[in-house]
Amino acid sequence: MEKTTLLRIIAGLIPPDSGEIRFDGVDIKSVPPKDTKIGMIFQNYALYPNFTSKENILSYFIFRKKTPDLDKMARERFKRTSELLGVDIAYLLHRKPKNLSAGEKQRVALGRCITRDPSLFLLDEPFSHLDQKLREKYRINLKILLNHFNITTVYVTHDQQEALILADIIALMDHGTIEQLGTYEELYNFPKNIFVADFLSLDVDAPAIKLMDGAFIHSGLSNMIIGVRPQDVEIFTKDTRSSIKGFVYGIRHVGLKDTTILYIKIGQGDIVAKINLNKSLSVQSEIMLQFNRYHTFDKHSGQRIKTI
Repeated sequence: MEKTTLLRIIAGLIPPDSGEIRFDGVDIKSVPPKDTKIGMIFQNYALYPNFTSKENILSYFIFRKKTPDLDKMARERFKRTSELLGVDIAYLLHRKPKNLSAGEKQRVALGRCITRDPSLFLLDEPFSHLDQKLREKYRINLKILLNHFNITTVYVTHDQQEALILADIIALMDHGTIEQLGTYEELYNFPKNIFVADFLSLDVDAPAIKLMDGAFIHSGLSNMIIGVRPQDVEIFTKDTRSSIKGFVYGIRHVGLKDTTILYIKIGQGDIVAKINLNKSLSVQSEIMLQFNRYHTFDKHSGQRIKTI
């Protein structure tokens, strides 16, 4: 709900308790919602039930005083919107929302948003009601549309893969607070804290990061927590300088990705390693490992201190 509330504040539908929402240097609070040129797609699409799809798409113009210039603008924008959405929208135009699937409603809501020709798009999980196949299709379609219009867009999603595909800049929120702002690469490689590090994962086959007491690595790190990502663990069969002894207690081969996931016991803790496909290792194998890269976090605040 915090993310939806933030979108509504940006749209001018809810007044902020404090601070300002500025777009192009103008405080949104001083502009009536109808004049903000903000296009918003709600999670439930919020279509007018008694309007056809075409009327919904043109609703921005329907509710305004008719003039020849407005009619001309409506025709031009509807033509452009129809061309951009193509066959995905043509057969829906005379249907009402009750006769549309979730995916079809999403297309109509997107068409309505585009036709308004907004300066800012606000999208509240528009694909959450779609099955996985349709979600993947419309993510790509939306990315193409956003690139075409080059319009600033704020997109709410709980799906980090969706964020990775669509976003230029990500604001990662926790209980209504923005924990970190940056590109996906910045958040993944240099997380501000443990929450960010543990939230972002490049691969569903393994946990994002494993945490352990810093004293396990070095006595000088006793006030820190060490975080290691699976792909940053290197495995050896012989002892090497600064290597750590471990015992494999679980193995999962992901053949399609040419990958093996190892679950390793080290001291009082455990670690996960993601390596190239290796079927010679077995449960209870003794191995040596080292960390090619790891994060250090303050034990009390959880804030990242540095990355080594």
